[in-house]
Amino acid sequence: MTQPMGLGGRPTMPPPGAPAEERLIARFHPHARHLFWSALLLIVVAGATGFFTRNLPKPFAQWLPAPWMLWAVAGVVVLLLVVIPYLAWLSRRYTITTRRVIVRDGMGSRRSTEMSHARGYTISVRRGPLQRMVGAGTILLSNGVDAPLRLRDVPNVALVQETLADQIEVGQILAHRDAQAAHDPFAES
Repeated sequence: MTQPMGLGGRPTMPPPGAPAEERLIARFHPHARHLFWSALLLIVVAGATGFFTRNLPKPFAQWLPAPWMLWAVAGVVVLLLVVIPYLAWLSRRYTITTRRVIVRDGMGSRRSTEMSHARGYTISVRRGPLQRMVGAGTILLSNGVDAPLRLRDVPNVALVQETLADQIEVGQILAHRDAQAAHDPFAES
């Protein structure tokens, strides 16, 4: 998505008093490193199921007399330990627009939390050793009034932190400019 550019590569500002159009800056999911074990398990289960379909050892042949039983057990394992974690990862989404930060979470019922850039907030980043290795981190946004907004396992956390700081600055500049234009006695009506 592109924005019209003004001088210096910055997006053009709307005229004072005009509503600023909300534009999408980024939409992403948490870092996918938690899916590593699920992906590895899927490979192992697929390989083991394919191998043991015709080569099942005798002690196990008593418990699983038909090959379809082995496939059923493999299907249950894949469903519980691969598909459900993937859907849980997929159900969490972060969206950054020019006006706000939105966190959507939930598989069955959706929960959405958002925080406006214009109100301002503090940005704190926490990174564990493993998160540092993969370039991820957890961002905590707190405006002092509402409950803090936590963005867990954000990929490329430094870039996201910089983008959020820029959006706070632009949002506050626009809000201040609009407030000044509303109270300016010399403004044209």
